[in-house]
Amino acid sequence: MATLSLSNSRSKPTGSRLTRNSKIFKTIVKAIQDKKGEDLISLDLRKIEEASADFFVICQAASTTQVKAISDFVEEQVRLACGELPYKHEGRTTGQWALIDYVNIVVHVMHPEARKFYQIEEMWSDAAAQLHNDNE
Repeated sequence: MATLSLSNSRSKPTGSRLTRNSKIFKTIVKAIQDKKGEDLISLDLRKIEEASADFFVICQAASTTQVKAISDFVEEQVRLACGELPYKHEGRTTGQWALIDYVNIVVHVMHPEARKFYQIEEMWSDAAAQLHNDNE
């Protein structure tokens, strides 16, 4: 599997305090739910000093086409609702793992095999995890 790089050459803004109730967070979750992303979970990384973001939002998609559709829709909805463009995005070419980096929130849209291989939730097991059902 190809790896994606997440550079630490950026820094999180220190003034704003992002929460799960923040507009950008809610917009990301809703966009993923609207495109039927599966096993949607968020990891709260704010208490982990080494973390490069406040939150990871992770979901999986049944096909490479759905990985692209979800990641495109997340970017579109965040741009429309919040006026935000991603700092960086990667992985659309292979369709196995799309990463959308909004600095404080990093979105991972993964094919099931990639998610199983990289085990992000296990790597960041110290983070408080929350499942997001469609009715939230």
